[in-house]
Amino acid sequence: MMIALALLVAVGLLTLVHWYVWRRVVRDVSAPRSAWRRTGTALAVVLPLLSLGALAGGRALPIAAERWLAWPGYLWLAVLLYLVLGLLVGEAVRPLLLRARRGSVPQPEREPVPAGAVGAEPSGGDARPGGAAAGDRPGPADPSRRLLVARGVAIAAGGAAAAVVGNGAYGVLRGPRLKQVTVPLAKLPRQAHGYRIAVVSDIHLGPILGRAHTQRIVDTINSAQPDLITVVGDLVDGSVADLGPAAEPLARLRARDGAYFVTGNHEYFSGAAEWVDFVRDLGVHPLENARTELPHFDLAGVNDIAGTAEGQGPDYGRALGDRDRTRAAVLMAHQPVAVHEAVRRGVDLQLSGHTHGGQLWPGNYLAELANPTVAGLERYGDTQLYVTRGAGAWGPPVRVGAPSDITIVTLASLRA
Repeated sequence: MMIALALLVAVGLLTLVHWYVWRRVVRDVSAPRSAWRRTGTALAVVLPLLSLGALAGGRALPIAAERWLAWPGYLWLAVLLYLVLGLLVGEAVRPLLLRARRGSVPQPEREPVPAGAVGAEPSGGDARPGGAAAGDRPGPADPSRRLLVARGVAIAAGGAAAAVVGNGAYGVLRGPRLKQVTVPLAKLPRQAHGYRIAVVSDIHLGPILGRAHTQRIVDTINSAQPDLITVVGDLVDGSVADLGPAAEPLARLRARDGAYFVTGNHEYFSGAAEWVDFVRDLGVHPLENARTELPHFDLAGVNDIAGTAEGQGPDYGRALGDRDRTRAAVLMAHQPVAVHEAVRRGVDLQLSGHTHGGQLWPGNYLAELANPTVAGLERYGDTQLYVTRGAGAWGPPVRVGAPSDITIVTLASLRA
């Protein structure tokens, strides 16, 4: 019942937003029977249907068919966001533009009328109440002026939205950039000073990001020559049958101490057990509520919270219990909220993703409501939490204000 109600509210809101966009970008700038009125009205119906199809298609359509909906449907959602923001700014400046345009139109000079002549005005000014001259009173803008301002606002908002989304899409499709972060650990031995961990999360292979995206990520990681690779969840948005070939380049990841993987929430929408087996066959070691002792510190991993509904949720006792607390511990946990358990368990460093850094500004403000850290390095008691913005994108293949990254975390020993 609650899901149906939420869906109804979402569809209603989407309808209202599209009506507003149609009104400002189509109706207010065109004649009733013009080509743009007909085309814009058709797009106002088709584009939201494509977006809804893209959101729902992953569970009902084969991947090849889903791509035809995903590209236009998801991109339109990103354009819609910034188009609406641009139009709302336009609502604020529209009255100013109308007033400025009115003031810029020169008024015709009036010939003086001799006193006492028929039609002469009294010396006190306009005979109408208030005494102000008729030319001094601002009247409503004429239709042509309103049309000019409406078209200017629509063009400016549309152009800004297209530029922002285009740049954000280029950033995603180009691939993530390397980011460098140094993290000092009190328990790290001197001989491990400078140990380098590649952190990658939220790759989101799906109908848009495929094998070429994975290969770019693998090439970027291998070029950094890390000592250890951690894949911190949300690898895929689909089944092994559909996306297995797209993930295969992960078999070419190279690091001295290997590559490790933990599940994210999206794995549990896509068949987590199959994906765990698949990445293991690729040579990436899953840590399912488990721990491995590396030469200089313990590396632990927990399942994502989304696995709880399937009886496969995080088990911090299995992953971190009965360990030597004199050794440094690094925890892989997809969601940053796991840091509260990490603090209780004496973890030195937690590596997470999940937030995408907000992905689309101003989404970072919403992400802050649900996550202790949205991006970057922060300390919680004796535990440090590092959150990567991720290497891919969910939904629209667009990032604004939150560029994708692969982070090289360099561990520093306080004893060095």
